[in-house]
Amino acid sequence: MLIFNLSTQDQILFPEGDGENQTTILTQRVFKPVTMATQQDISPPVSLDSLQSGFATNVLANKLEVKHLCNMCGLILRRPLQAPCGHRYCSGCLKRMVSSGPQKCDACIKEEIFEEPISILTKDCAFPDNAARREVEALPAVCPNEGCVWKGTIKDYETNHEGKCEFRMIPCPACCETIRFNEREHHSERECPERTLNCKYCKELFYFKNIKAHDEICHKFPMTCEGCAKKKIPREKYVDHIKLCSKCKAPCRFHVVGCNASVENEKVPEHERMCAYEHLNMLLHYIMNIKMNLEDLQPQSLENTSLKIHRLHESVTELELKLGQLNLAPVQGAAAAASSRTLAPLLPVGPLEQQSSMLGELQRKTQELELKIGTLENIICVLNREVERSSTSIEANNRQHRLDQEKIEMLSNKVHQLERAMALKDLSIAETEGRLRELSAATYDGVFIWRISDFSKKRQDAIAGRAPAMFSPAFYTSKYGYKMCMRIYLNGDGTGRGSHLSLFFVVMRGQSDALLKWPFNQKVTLMLLDQNNREHIIDAFRPDVTSSSFQRPVSEMNIASGCPLFCPLLRLDAKNSYIRDDTIFIKAIVDLTGL
Repeated sequence: MLIFNLSTQDQILFPEGDGENQTTILTQRVFKPVTMATQQDISPPVSLDSLQSGFATNVLANKLEVKHLCNMCGLILRRPLQAPCGHRYCSGCLKRMVSSGPQKCDACIKEEIFEEPISILTKDCAFPDNAARREVEALPAVCPNEGCVWKGTIKDYETNHEGKCEFRMIPCPACCETIRFNEREHHSERECPERTLNCKYCKELFYFKNIKAHDEICHKFPMTCEGCAKKKIPREKYVDHIKLCSKCKAPCRFHVVGCNASVENEKVPEHERMCAYEHLNMLLHYIMNIKMNLEDLQPQSLENTSLKIHRLHESVTELELKLGQLNLAPVQGAAAAASSRTLAPLLPVGPLEQQSSMLGELQRKTQELELKIGTLENIICVLNREVERSSTSIEANNRQHRLDQEKIEMLSNKVHQLERAMALKDLSIAETEGRLRELSAATYDGVFIWRISDFSKKRQDAIAGRAPAMFSPAFYTSKYGYKMCMRIYLNGDGTGRGSHLSLFFVVMRGQSDALLKWPFNQKVTLMLLDQNNREHIIDAFRPDVTSSSFQRPVSEMNIASGCPLFCPLLRLDAKNSYIRDDTIFIKAIVDLTGL
């Protein structure tokens, strides 16, 4: 950041950034820029913190004296106050001590000179000890941070170096590790475990600590085929490669029935031909097991019924045989007794006609049971055929389901690939459109007019903090010349925040920088155009060749330099000719002399 001392006819330029610590530089004929810290580096002197303790004792360059120490914190006095008892305290230490009410002076107690009321410390009891302050501020000081060679006085340390040292230790905002201030960029880019990286395969962002986990899921991660040893196969194409690779091994198609062989794709036909007998044998056992399982599923009551019918049929046959013997021979003597003893367990005692009637009833029931048995056997056969057909259908459906799943997976992968390709093309189109807009708006003669429309809305966005700054399109001193742009704060920046319109000039990195003369040393004129062409607001400056703002850029753009007090906002709020149709025009002119 720079402050430029301009000629007497030019306005004073200030750097972009916080304006609390900026000082006005008297105008003079010689252009003498003063380098300042960037916005994020600027911090007020720590002495402005009303509760700040004293200076560390290792700041002092010579021998430490007790009279220079605070009686509370034990450090070198900062903004010393003297209590009525004569003891000195840092301003911040005393305020903290009495913030909860009057306190006894510890120094008086230790020295055994405590005396009320002068040894009672209250909020307004102490007065600034300016003599001690001047004595302390004149003491020689060195920077306590390792590696820093700064030397000066305590006053210089407090005003210009404390809190601004490039070698001070600060916590990393991401991992909270303590690092040197001047090493924060290197740490955030190379060492911080919480830093983000772009995957070199799929270009997606991820945290450095998750690099192994990302490699496990990255769809572009290169893999090696175990069959053909082909390398650098993207993970998203690895499944398709395995299906087509002749060297990849896959389970035999008969693994369902018990074949445990893993065969290379090109040797599958040979394996099936050589092991056809084993496969058929396995298949036969598999089918027999299915049949046995189906038989186990038949109702147990049906088997019991068939067995009872079979026994009943044998009994009826035996009865018919014995009945025929009765019809052929008279019932007498021992034969009759024997017949009676034989039929006694089966038929009730009675006349022959009653026994014949019962025999006919048994024959009728037997015929009915045989008919039912035939019907049940037919039903069982039909059910067996249906079970076989269902089993075949289920197996076919399973095969079709696996094929469908493979097709769905393949189509899903293709959809993901197309979506990623579409996203990349959309990004490429957006970048191309941005380049086209930049090229269409660019000029190549060092003169650029920036049209800012919707001024009221954009200014409200700046006031609300949604968009405090805006960059203009890039312009050039020639087709292969310096690349530049402007940056504007519609609600002001630094010392002009809330009161002025701030305008800055930025040197950008261009494709032809290697052919150009560095540092940039061309006079720059910035203008807010009066749309009645009467009274333009003009500011101009010539760069300092020793400033980093005008060296060859190492990033997209250098630190901006310009005028935080370019134009008072009251002038724009009043009736004027700078804003018309809610639009203003900013003009930049780069002197091409010497190019």
